Amino acid sequence: MSRKHLIGAALMLSLAGTASATSFVVTTDAVVGAVAASTDATSDVSSSFRDDKIVQAARDDAASFVGSQGAIRGAKLESAFLHIRGQMPTLQASDAQLAQAILAL
Repeated sequence: MSRKHLIGAALMLSLAGTASATSFVVTTDAVVGAVAASTDATSDVSSSFRDDKIVQAARDDAASFVGSQGAIRGAKLESAFLHIRGQMPTLQASDAQLAQAILAL
């Protein structure tokens, strides 16, 4: 193999490594941002509704919802979602985030 081929191969490998590292950083940043948003929503809900009877009654339904990845939606959980969103209209949280927050209470 000629020297030019070896240099070219080394250059290609270094560029591929840089692209992989950049992709990893972007992916990591996206995951960390999503976790931070979920944590913020969870802490907001859990501090506000710790003693709320409607929310506490939905714990079993929330466990089923989370365990089934959203396939099982109980009536008590739906009621808790409506109650939470009614009490905190500016809260930006998905149903999954709210269900996890209910379980964290």
